Amino acid sequence: MTASTSTLEPQGIFATLHKWLFDGEFKDGFSQQIERSIAFLIIASVLAVVCETIPALTQTYAQEVHIFDLITVTIFSIEYVLRVATAHLEPEYAGKRFARLRYMFSFYALVDLVAIAPFYIASFVSMDVEMLRVLRLLRLMRIFKLSRYNSAFDDMVAAVKSERDSFSSAIFLMFIASLLFSSMIYIIEGHAQPDVFPSIPAAMHWFFVTIISGWGNIEPITFVGSVLVIFTQVLSIALAAILTGVVATAYTAQVERREALYEMELRDILADGVVTEEEEIKLKNMQAKYGMSDEQVEAIAAQVRAEKDLPA
Repeated sequence: MTASTSTLEPQGIFATLHKWLFDGEFKDGFSQQIERSIAFLIIASVLAVVCETIPALTQTYAQEVHIFDLITVTIFSIEYVLRVATAHLEPEYAGKRFARLRYMFSFYALVDLVAIAPFYIASFVSMDVEMLRVLRLLRLMRIFKLSRYNSAFDDMVAAVKSERDSFSSAIFLMFIASLLFSSMIYIIEGHAQPDVFPSIPAAMHWFFVTIISGWGNIEPITFVGSVLVIFTQVLSIALAAILTGVVATAYTAQVERREALYEMELRDILADGVVTEEEEIKLKNMQAKYGMSDEQVEAIAAQVRAEKDLPA
């Protein structure tokens, strides 16, 4: 083995574990099997947390639930420790000081920590029933571990970032509307319903409930108040439509960028007219990472081959 190959592919147990646990450029079958197993365990553990809230199931299968929770926490703990131990091999942290510590404060590492921390805290710290219940429900945060294996969450975050100016404008409009309509409803209905609208902040609470649900669950008494409620409901529909349109447009643009990246990679691979086994695995990994269907991939491949006049 040459020195350059050794530099590119560091050998040893850490390199092997890193290949199995992190999304590498090329993932073998065993790495994919680990991903599927962890994803299945995440879903099962979240469902177990949900089922724990059913008293009949908890009383009947309390021991089985505890054993299953112990098994999942053990596996997630081992996964967390191994990810931290091999984080210095990730391109994002490689060569940097305190690479493992940097990784520990990353989003996914914090999600992994929150997934196991409630079990250990509840085991070693005494607390009242309500705090224990809240702590146990924090285990539902494990569902965010799935975002490591699916690009939907990252795509949504990237979409929001790309349209942050539009979001800022929409939020600013919502703030102005909230202040204006809350002040008006307080002035108009405050004297008629002092218990309902005792202050502008209370009126703002009504406004946001109306924005979210479409109805603030409060019947106006005055005629002007009734008219104002109608305008508020129309405004809530308009603001919801604006925010929905911004999200939909941003997400669609993100999906198109994702397909464009795949197409660029495919064009680069097909430049020499030959697709090697490693290149085929790389394309499959990109397809899985971007959540693209076989039909989308085949349509892009057919277009590229048609332009290059290559055989299918």
